[in-house]
Amino acid sequence: MNIKSFRDLVGDQVIALQSRARGLVDVSIGSILRSLAESNAGVVMWLQQLIVKLLVTTRASTCSGEDLDSWMADFGFYREAATAAVGQVVFGRFTASVQAVITIGTEVKTRDGSQLYSVVPDTGNAAFNNELNGYVMNPGVSTLLVPVRAIRAGSPGNALAGMVTVITGAIPFVDTVNNTSPMTGGNDAESDPDFRARFVRWIASLARGTRAALEYAISTVPGCRSWTLTENQTLEGLHKPGYFFAVVDNGSDPPSRQFIEQVILAIEGYRAFTIVYGVFPPIIHSISVTAAISISDGAVKQAVIALIEAALRQYFAALRIGQSLSYTQLIRVTYAASPEVTNVTLMQVGGGKADVNVSLIQLIKLGDLRVE
Repeated sequence: MNIKSFRDLVGDQVIALQSRARGLVDVSIGSILRSLAESNAGVVMWLQQLIVKLLVTTRASTCSGEDLDSWMADFGFYREAATAAVGQVVFGRFTASVQAVITIGTEVKTRDGSQLYSVVPDTGNAAFNNELNGYVMNPGVSTLLVPVRAIRAGSPGNALAGMVTVITGAIPFVDTVNNTSPMTGGNDAESDPDFRARFVRWIASLARGTRAALEYAISTVPGCRSWTLTENQTLEGLHKPGYFFAVVDNGSDPPSRQFIEQVILAIEGYRAFTIVYGVFPPIIHSISVTAAISISDGAVKQAVIALIEAALRQYFAALRIGQSLSYTQLIRVTYAASPEVTNVTLMQVGGGKADVNVSLIQLIKLGDLRVE
């Protein structure tokens, strides 16, 4: 659109008035004609913004948020909701002479109080008692492992090991809590760009039997983060016409058999008749990272190291199947983790100082990490 500013609109009116007048027109500040021109310009500015907003909200490529949800809903297509992180915590006590009950719904939180988790039922846990609606710590039992789920859905619930250490309220005869393993599975609601990209894949999938259709089918499996498709070749690299295989990942190490079966079920509805296929978890390529840093005077080194380690773990967690690891990118992530980092004196990836390239069936995971 040919959008005009307030000044341009007023100027155009003044020029039009002057060109049609026999004498000099008074358009000084405070004059009647100047006031009329400015009021007209204000109305035009409002109309321009209404038109722009209308054009933005009527196209999926330009609208966002609730407007994009409304646009997609006309096709029966909906945004993927956020998922809550899950994990296990260990409740402990100093004196184990009496029975204690950890009821369902008991809340625990991270040491900074930012993330809350609630104890959830698990009938497969030997300590679960349905009548007491909780987990029983019998006399003589000083620790008990129970499952929890984040109260607020989203990626912030993916807490590192050792971060959930506070019991909200009090549990009789129970003193401590800790998560010995990370909380996982928390995902934010689907972003606008991902929502649009999935819609394009969905449209392409209506043809069925195509690569785009298969990719859409895989993307609909809950928790699926990345995948690759390889045709006319087996997982071992042998040539096999009429066969394809998918390598899929959901962030767990390794993906569960239940997840693999969900992907198989999704593909089954889109693959071409008589075409044979296979679905496999990625081959994990574990990489150790060693870094040595210099920091500014007065900075607390352990705090800086904690920030760097968190940033590096986040970078590795975002890697997709078949994505290579950039050596220089790790250095950039280290510098960006904290403004207190003045120099990265050493960065070794797998004992070397080079990029790590992987095939379409491999996924790079972080192994040992040492920052000093």
